[in-house]
Amino acid sequence: MARMAQQKRRLYEMCAMAIVERRADLDGAARVGFDIELPILSVSRAAEITGVHPQTLRQYDRIGLVVPKRTEGGARRYSLRDVDHLLQAQRLSQDDGINLSGVMRILDLEEQNRELRRELDQLKYDGISVFTADAAGGITQTRRSRRARHWRHRDDTDRRALPAGEESASKSVVLWRR
Repeated sequence: MARMAQQKRRLYEMCAMAIVERRADLDGAARVGFDIELPILSVSRAAEITGVHPQTLRQYDRIGLVVPKRTEGGARRYSLRDVDHLLQAQRLSQDDGINLSGVMRILDLEEQNRELRRELDQLKYDGISVFTADAAGGITQTRRSRRARHWRHRDDTDRRALPAGEESASKSVVLWRR
């Protein structure tokens, strides 16, 4: 069991190094089965992998920039997501000169963007789904019924044009009538 845990930790460390070297990203790691939220790296190992001083990691934790999970004994454990955030924080603050409150905002927005991309990937049209609005105004995915599909194909519709208004009298609106 301990050997398996050690192998898993080494595998996660290799993934973290690939993220540092920009040979991988969080979305790719998640796609191949890594739990990007799994707290596995100690402060010293995360510092070594990312090239960030351990005291900087502790400072980031104190101000809420990158907050690692804690063990029962209180030790910090960093996940792959934390490693990615550490790298971005260092790049934004050191290379781009952005203050830490700005870095926190950017990381938050990037995380929201990543979540929206994941939702979009799940909502991709696959030929059997229709998107509708639910009562709260959110987008939901529902299965398209065969009956509606057949109705649409066999429907003999009439077209008629209506004037669109005085400012665009040359344009018309096309209505479909059953």
